[in-house]
Amino acid sequence: MTNRGSISQRAMSVKPSATLAITNKAKALRAEGKPVIGFGAGEPDFPTPEAIVAAAMVATGDPASYGYTPAAGLPALREAVAAKTLRDSGFEVDPSQVVITNGGKHAVYQTCQVLLDPGDEVLLPSPYWVTYPSAIELAGGRTVVVPTDETTNFTVSPDDLEAAYTDRTKMLIFVSPSNPTGSVYTEDQVRAIGEWAAEKGIWVMTDEIYEHLVYGDARFTSMPVVVPEIRDRCVVVNGVAKTYAMTGWRVGWMIGPPEVAAGATRIQSHLTSNVNNIAQRAALAAVEGSLDAVDMMRGAFDRRRATMYELLESIDGVSCVEPQGAFYAFPNMQGLLNRDIGGDVATTTIELAEIFLDKANVAIVPGEAFGAPGYARLSFALSDDDLIEGLTRIINLVNVR
Repeated sequence: MTNRGSISQRAMSVKPSATLAITNKAKALRAEGKPVIGFGAGEPDFPTPEAIVAAAMVATGDPASYGYTPAAGLPALREAVAAKTLRDSGFEVDPSQVVITNGGKHAVYQTCQVLLDPGDEVLLPSPYWVTYPSAIELAGGRTVVVPTDETTNFTVSPDDLEAAYTDRTKMLIFVSPSNPTGSVYTEDQVRAIGEWAAEKGIWVMTDEIYEHLVYGDARFTSMPVVVPEIRDRCVVVNGVAKTYAMTGWRVGWMIGPPEVAAGATRIQSHLTSNVNNIAQRAALAAVEGSLDAVDMMRGAFDRRRATMYELLESIDGVSCVEPQGAFYAFPNMQGLLNRDIGGDVATTTIELAEIFLDKANVAIVPGEAFGAPGYARLSFALSDDDLIEGLTRIINLVNVR
């Protein structure tokens, strides 16, 4: 018998975002006056570039911004995203293949809604961004985790994928540069995985939101560019959040074959209608504009990356693969478990994160949130001074035995 007083099983089964939970807890403690330093935020600490803000200001005074606009996005922005995609990754698409979404997270969710039916399996390399499993499950799909670790730089091979493949496999989620590990696949690796997916005839959703944030010898590679035969079964998701310090503006996009774009537009017409017009105009200025501000931010992230890596490696019981992209480090903290840390003992990285917050006023995201117990994600998208101070607190807490 239906329990009419209860909420849906769907709503009850969804786990809240662990990264947002950590960030919100750190903010709440700071509001109480505690000197908390948070390594949880997945957003740049820079202001949105002035030219983008100025475009939004102009848009607020334009009556064209005040009414409904096409659900798939402003035509000018869809054209600009297509042009920007060709410029930045070499992937040539028609503007009609672009659907503007309420941030990259919406693009991920909507891609799963368009492509998945109940029971379809999705190959998801772990560690993974916290939202992917929920987006899969909300579409009725089943997440099939493909584990990786630091011995392969947190990357999967076609052999790994083959071992997880079944006749129910519908899609692969591919991410490079990676959140949470900071790993970047080489062009040869991207090609091999794309060719495997093409041979199997499955879909690939490739998340390219960190395309501009690569360091050292690492290079971003777009799968449909190096494996053209996958483009008719590939959806690219992206957005302005990370590249242009626009996380709160909530503008992303998905690019796919015509039937995918049409399906996404139909869903979006009922789900949200158009994305905020003023934010779309700001995004237009971003993708059409100079990358000078992006280069400045990348330089700062690169400097902080080196500092974080050096300090993490100095902690007794911690090892870390040097991040190559995005703005995260993903250290192995298993050497800190089951030992005295400030008078307490943690058996999991969830408990370890609680000790760091309680004893050192430092917030990290435990690896359990990303399907990787024993690890943790630390963002280096915070000021140099806070980064050094926060890691010094952890060092002082951990290294005193």
